Amino acid sequence: MFFKKKKSSFAKTAADQPVENMSQDDLNPNLEARSESDSAPAAKRTALFSQLGLNSRILDAVEQEGYKTMTPIQEKAIPAVLEGKDVMAAAQTGTGKTAAFTLPILEKLANGPKARSKEARVLILTPTRELAAQILESVTNYGQYLSLSSAVVFGGVNINPQKRRLLQGVDVLVATPGRLLDLARQRCVAFPNLEILVLDEADRMLDMGFIHDIKKIIAMLPSKRQNLLFSATFSNDIRKLAKGLVRNPVEISVTPRNSTAETVKQWICPVDKKKKGSLLVKLIQDNNWKQVLVFCRTKHGANKLAQLLEKQKINAAAIHGNKSQGARTKALAEFKAGRVTVLVATDIAARGLDIDQLPQVVNFDLPHVPEDYVHRIGRTGRAGATGRAVSLVCDEEYKQLADIEKLISRPLDRRIMDGFEPESEVGKSPPPFKKAQRSNNRSGGKRYGGGNRSGGSNQQKRYGSR
Repeated sequence: MFFKKKKSSFAKTAADQPVENMSQDDLNPNLEARSESDSAPAAKRTALFSQLGLNSRILDAVEQEGYKTMTPIQEKAIPAVLEGKDVMAAAQTGTGKTAAFTLPILEKLANGPKARSKEARVLILTPTRELAAQILESVTNYGQYLSLSSAVVFGGVNINPQKRRLLQGVDVLVATPGRLLDLARQRCVAFPNLEILVLDEADRMLDMGFIHDIKKIIAMLPSKRQNLLFSATFSNDIRKLAKGLVRNPVEISVTPRNSTAETVKQWICPVDKKKKGSLLVKLIQDNNWKQVLVFCRTKHGANKLAQLLEKQKINAAAIHGNKSQGARTKALAEFKAGRVTVLVATDIAARGLDIDQLPQVVNFDLPHVPEDYVHRIGRTGRAGATGRAVSLVCDEEYKQLADIEKLISRPLDRRIMDGFEPESEVGKSPPPFKKAQRSNNRSGGKRYGGGNRSGGSNQQKRYGSR
């Protein structure tokens, strides 16, 4: 969705300042501060929603939410969608992708015929339940003054209420592929009069193995329709999918491929695997972090870490695929409300989480797929706000770290916490931690390579591009 202009919750941090010696102004996410990066993007966004010629009732809803200027993806995509063109759009998480298709879709539907029983005029496919629910929320908020109907269907919950809702027909249907196919097989939904198909987070749907489900769904749709494909990246697999989907598309890309937001300060803490939990506790307690999204590689690991944090009197909850939808919804709501300090998530469960001005992301485990690193840290630093992303890296994760640094074309800053110096050599020739050039800054902290913004030493550059 698109964004209000708000104050950042972080002060700017010097690139070479070690974690243990950062001031509270640097690390305390509760302080009201504003950096140059907050205001710079907003200053460039001069295009107003009022200039689009949208229905006054849609503009009223936009204004009620406090939004005036468009993000780059919205400025480029909305006119193309309004003109009825197929669109392929690549943009980072948090850039306003949802509104980029939601607003023009509502405009196009506003004066059309109502959906018939068991039919939908617009189908929006998403990879996860959380993302589906959030898209429905956007449709509802920005269409609140329109006489349009909408619904969401996904697995993990009782299918019968979804059947009853579809019986009435809906103008906008948001769905995950598996549950939609279940409903179609039971003849609860059909699409003979579908006007628009949206694939959101298309790259993640392919990563999750939904390609065959997507092809089955496309086969059920009328050939004459508008197609909108939104993805974090334009990978070769995405382009292959697009060949059989979009027709003469307008191709939009507002950020370099696989880039990370400049507003997110990234660094790693080398640490032995067995000490990761203790280090995370120390970081949270010493820096008084109040809202932290932590990524674990496995469901079991997420549960175990949440339990460890609870034992240390840190309110924590875990969300992953084995949790019921009710438990996931409750955990997310409590995290957004501030009643849960740490939300521990797996990649699949966290995809699509939209948490306003989330200050801190922690990679407890590095992802196996380097692109997931970009998606993970995209949870923070949204809409020009600043954010922090720290990764706790052990020697077993050397290959993942090298792959990530190659993908983002830069070495990540290394910072070792006192009392958590890794005992084992990390990786092989050249090890990213112990044999990198070591320096002590004025405050006495330890930092290992990659910290300067020009790209570090020659050795670091070679490592970062391997």
